[in-house]
Parts: sequence; structure tokens; C-alpha cells
Amino acid sequence: MPIINRIAALHDEMTAWRRELHAHPELAFEEKRTADFVAEKLKSFGIDVHRGLAGTGVVGSLKGNPGGRAIGLRADLDALPIQEANQFGHRSQSNGRMHACGHDGHVTMLLGAAKYLAETRGFAGTVHFIFQPAEEAAGGGKVMVDEGLFTKFPVEAVYGMHNWPGLNVGEFSVRSGPIMASLDLFDIEITGRGSHGAMPHHGVDPIVAAAQVVNALQTIASRNADPIEAAVVSVTQIHGGDAYNVIPDTVKLAGTTRTLKPEVRDLVEKRLRAIAESTATALGCRAKVDYRRCYPSTVNHEAETRDSLKAAQAVAGGPKVHTDLPPAMGSEDFAFMLEARPGCYVWIGNGPREGGCTLHNAYYDFNDEILPLGASYWATLVEQKLT
Repeated sequence: MPIINRIAALHDEMTAWRRELHAHPELAFEEKRTADFVAEKLKSFGIDVHRGLAGTGVVGSLKGNPGGRAIGLRADLDALPIQEANQFGHRSQSNGRMHACGHDGHVTMLLGAAKYLAETRGFAGTVHFIFQPAEEAAGGGKVMVDEGLFTKFPVEAVYGMHNWPGLNVGEFSVRSGPIMASLDLFDIEITGRGSHGAMPHHGVDPIVAAAQVVNALQTIASRNADPIEAAVVSVTQIHGGDAYNVIPDTVKLAGTTRTLKPEVRDLVEKRLRAIAESTATALGCRAKVDYRRCYPSTVNHEAETRDSLKAAQAVAGGPKVHTDLPPAMGSEDFAFMLEARPGCYVWIGNGPREGGCTLHNAYYDFNDEILPLGASYWATLVEQKLT
């Protein structure tokens, strides 16, 4: 594969950066050490640095040859609240924190591209290197946009990339339209009337009602949504009761829903509310529903997808760039940037999922073999787009 020679020469240095970041993970909006690391590297490359958006966000701005166009490239900074199970030398040194999603690799690939582009400046216009905090369910992308990211750093398009376990090293996935699902959360509180466990007829049992609600919610995907449209409704928590012989007053359910299209998202919320409330009522209870829309679906724009496809094919070769892989039902707050500006989000192969090497797993580790490949993709995208 035609990895850029100068970037290939940076492989050992990039690997050291990545492992340093992996050893010192930080959670959402707490990425001070990580942000310091990024800012210092960018400054050493001769890139202008702005700090403070979303607290720990960093934006590096690099001008090439004269030209009025500008694009943004985004990487995410934060880690996850997971206790790492790996025993290699660069394992996490922070108890209960781990780079289990590869953001350490994302930061490193973008830094590698930044160093190369700062040396060569073989493009016309401006590149903004966006290092975003708090991707993991905290919405740092939205905070950066709301705080004026694209007002302070105007761009015609913005691009993102995520490593993808299960996709072979040297391969990419690029597709137009939805690529990642929306993320919504819900809490349902079901209230009945407590009683002795041996005398249930003296009360109204919210546990029985909760069980019926859990079952009924599964009909949203199976009987309400169009079978060819993606919809996931998962109840992930049930809390109720404190004793073996006491029927409680309340039971709490919690979970998540995922969809790819806005109209399906609307349907899921409407039906979830109706099913929870009516099922509880039918069994003599009351249901209070708190439904929160967190991340929209990540939707790639057609023209910018062609840009990404062209760059990926130039680096990996046409047969190794997939355009037909299905979307994933995980979520990504790069969606907020794609709502604000046109752009594209791609997957880069991280290799097999062997030994627990899958996202959000305590045995995960980013594959350092792909660092030059990802950095070459970023650099090629810039040089092709800003000709």
C-alpha cells in the first residue's frame, strides 16, 4: 500500500506517542494531560494552537500555499471508565481508566499527519486539526460546536475517522448516508403500592408491571418499525425492592434506543412512552417516562464521501476500500459536527477481534501497525481536497 514515505519514517515516533497516551488515559472533560501533550506536539511542528473550546479541546491551524479554502480533521481525546486487563508495558497507569476505544490511536494518526503537512505544506488553504474532548457519551462534539468551533475556525467540510476491529489492516470502509446510529437514553419509573410478599392482593405489584413493560417494549422494533429500518430498544437496568418478602412501591427501568433515521427515532420515542404508560395503567400502576435524545445519527454527505473514498483508495488501493459494509448501531458525537458542516466519517481496519481486541473491552489495544496508514489517509485527503 502506498503509505507516504515520510510518514512511514515516523512510525516508531508515532508508536511512542500512542503508547504514552494509552498509559495515561483521562475521562471526558478531564483530558488536561492529553491536551497538553497534543498542544506541545502541534507547537513543536510550527502549527498555531488554540485551546479552551469545551474546556480541554485543542485546535491546531496550519496554512499551506495561498488559498481561501479550509477543512477540518477531527480526532477524539477521551478514554473510558474501564479497568484495563492487559499486562503489556504501556497498559493504563490510571486505576479504572482505559483507552478501550482507540482514541489514543486517533490522536496519534492526526498528529502524524499534522507533522508531515507542516513540513511539506503541499496544499493550498488552511487545515484545522480538531482534537475534541468527551466523545464517550458526554457530547464534547456538541459542546465544541455550540461554543463556536466553526465560527472561530470556518471550514467548508469536516472529516472524522475511527479504527474498526474486525476490518482487516490495510482496509477502509467508506459510505454515504447514515454510518452510525443515534443514541437516546430512557428511565421509566413504575409506581404501584407495596405489600407483604405473601399477600400480593393487598397491593399493586410494580415488578409484575415492569416485567410486562420490558416484554412489550420489544414490539417496537418487531411490530412498529418497518422491518427494513434499523431500530434497537434495549432495557439494560432494572432496580426494585430490598427484601425477599416485600413487594416494593416502585421499580425503575433504564436503557437505550438506537436508530439511523429521524422518522424512526420519532416513532421509537412515541411508542416507548405509550407502551410504558398504557401497560402500567392496565396493571393498576403508573409509569413516569424520562426520554433523553443524546446523539443524532452520524450521516455522511455525498460529495465529502467521494473525497474520503478517493483518498482511501489512493492509500489502500481500490479493492481494499469497502463501500457496502452496513452501518453500525453504535453512536458517535462527530454527528454534531456533521449537522453543522458537510463531511464524512470513515472506518480504518484495526485487524481481528482476537483476544478481546474489540471496542470497549478491557483487553482492547489499538493496533500500532495502522498508524502510518491512518496518517497517510489524512495527509492524502488534505493534499487532494486542497489542491
